[in-house]
Amino acid sequence: MVTARAATVTDELTSAVRPRLARSVATLILLFLAALLALGVGAAVGSVTIDWHDLVSYLISGRAHDPTTTVLLGEIRMPRVITAGAVGAGLAIAGLLMQTLFANPLADPYILGVSSGASLGVALITLGTGTLTGGFVSMVGGMRIGVVVAAAIGSAAVLLLILVIGRWVRSVVTLLIIGVMLSSAVGAITSLLLAFADPDRLQRFVMWGLGSYGGVTRSDLAVLLPLIIGAVALSGLLARSLNAMLLGELYARSMGVRSGVVRAVAMVLTAVIAGTVTAYCGPIAFLGMAVPHLARLVIGTSDHRVLMPATILMGVIASSVCSVLAQLPGDDAVLPINVTSALVGAPVVIMVLLRSRRLAGAV
Repeated sequence: MVTARAATVTDELTSAVRPRLARSVATLILLFLAALLALGVGAAVGSVTIDWHDLVSYLISGRAHDPTTTVLLGEIRMPRVITAGAVGAGLAIAGLLMQTLFANPLADPYILGVSSGASLGVALITLGTGTLTGGFVSMVGGMRIGVVVAAAIGSAAVLLLILVIGRWVRSVVTLLIIGVMLSSAVGAITSLLLAFADPDRLQRFVMWGLGSYGGVTRSDLAVLLPLIIGAVALSGLLARSLNAMLLGELYARSMGVRSGVVRAVAMVLTAVIAGTVTAYCGPIAFLGMAVPHLARLVIGTSDHRVLMPATILMGVIASSVCSVLAQLPGDDAVLPINVTSALVGAPVVIMVLLRSRRLAGAV
């Protein structure tokens, strides 16, 4: 009798879960197809529109019908498209990690000051003068590589300081506040450099700060892709622990989750993603904050085992759309990525705030 009742309950749970799983799988398939379409549009659209036949031919054989189109795709469009997809996926996952870790819907990958550290490193190289800066640039092989190395060092330095502080701070809220304060302090040093900078150098730094996917070359992708893909893949191992942490750190500990380890790993992965993106593309705003909310809205669940792949795909879509909008199809002008990402991300953040306030009022 008891066995029959247990079997009935199991069947009822299975019948309830199965349709939800089917909907999640169908949604992920649709997001995957939409991501492929967005990447394809990103490769085809620009100052010169590329025919879909040429694009498909290049993807299959590595050559388009027109040699000029082959060079355009291989040297400019494909690196930009791959960068947009990787950056979108990486920042989206980093934003999801931070929002879950700090239980804050407005948390983003740069909340710990990683972006400020990278900006300070770039400011020291771009705005600095004298033999020290010149010697560093020549040592790493030129201004372009020097900017990347300086941004990486700045990000790593801030991350190391946060991790050291985190050994004595158990509260994620306190750590969040410390990160914000540290970001402000580092930003103040950068502002001091800006105040005394040469106008030409200042212009270079401002353009870097507006963000761009177009400066990433094929050789850059050999470094950028493994770092972002590796960090995103490793973040998937935290899915179950993050699900437990949705109900609070105390509950997660009662379930056997080592919350301190999860917090440290999540912060390191986030810093790697944010530091890499900032080094090669500049600080890209809003994607890490807005995309996880879009993914939750589309997938309809907070289960990280489903939410993570949905967030990755939504990040690819959103970043690719921002890249296409920045190219101004049919025009040689190119907008900074932060202009288009703000236009896409700001309405999402406003919607989340209004929705949260409405739900709070309903309670």
